[in-house]
Amino acid sequence: MSGTRSPSRTGPATEAPGRSRLRLALILAPFVWGAVAINLFMLALIGRALGWPSLSPVATILVALPLTLPATWLATRWIGGLIDEAERDS
Repeated sequence: MSGTRSPSRTGPATEAPGRSRLRLALILAPFVWGAVAINLFMLALIGRALGWPSLSPVATILVALPLTLPATWLATRWIGGLIDEAERDS
């Protein structure tokens, strides 16, 4: 019978919640770093129109490094919450 679901429930995840969040953070970190760098570069371009000094792409990447940690933490909390909600609804 195609399209039917099994009445049995799936068991709990075998991985501890803290470990899965760390793994998620490590996966997200490079993407968050890129997003932070792009946003900083665009902000520097807007700032140039206001008379502020511009940032080179290399300087932007270096400035983005320390900002990546809190941004990754926020992204991990947000996406982890979405995953928890999806698992709760299923």
